[in-house]
Amino acid sequence: MGCSRVVDVREVPADAFIKHLANYLKSNVSVLRPPTWSSYVKTGHFKTGVPENPDWWYFRAASILRKLYVNGSPVGVGAFRVMYGGLKRRGSAPPHFREAASSNIRHILQQLEAAGYVAKVRGRGRVLTPKGMSLLTRVASEVSQESVKLIPRLAKYS
Repeated sequence: MGCSRVVDVREVPADAFIKHLANYLKSNVSVLRPPTWSSYVKTGHFKTGVPENPDWWYFRAASILRKLYVNGSPVGVGAFRVMYGGLKRRGSAPPHFREAASSNIRHILQQLEAAGYVAKVRGRGRVLTPKGMSLLTRVASEVSQESVKLIPRLAKYS
């Protein structure tokens, strides 16, 4: 019927991939747990309140893993702060770009490092480990199969 080829993370919809990976991380990775302060903290200076989704910690971890995969080269906390940054609205004054908060990004990276999905490259940032790569490709293939079930005309692309 179809050949079994490796599905790349870039080939599946990002929102479906991140949602599926976040659910996997929440149920299977015991090291990845939100700290007590995560329900009270904003994700950036430019935000008006805390995240509405109570599982935002897992979604951010999944998004960080995906960005590490797509980027390929080492990515540091400062680069992630820029990626997740946004515009600070200043009333009648023009908005200015502000970087995201670094504490939650750093804690998520440390937890992913403890789980074995991410490794630190000295002075350059963090990269995916082979264990992290295999997890992402496995989740991408699962998302691809689910997409084909939902939309049958996508079968010709897999």
